[in-house]
Amino acid sequence: MPYDKNKQQAFQAAQQAFVQLQDAMNDLHSGDVDYGHHHKRAEQELNEAIQVIQKAHITASEHQKQQLKQYETELKQFEQQLME
Repeated sequence: MPYDKNKQQAFQAAQQAFVQLQDAMNDLHSGDVDYGHHHKRAEQELNEAIQVIQKAHITASEHQKQQLKQYETELKQFEQQLME
């Protein structure tokens, strides 16, 4: 039972990290006075999401792994946006 609980907690942490990254990316507006601050926050959220999602892969079920792979695909897109 603890294994299942840890598996679910790891997946939920990955989901939460991804949502926080999405929020940070939505705050990015190039003409905004606080753009630099928002860009730095988005980079931090991206790095955290990458780490949390990688850790979640260790205990994930097959269904969760599919969702985590989708998150990783979107992370790459966010990373490209931040590089522009």
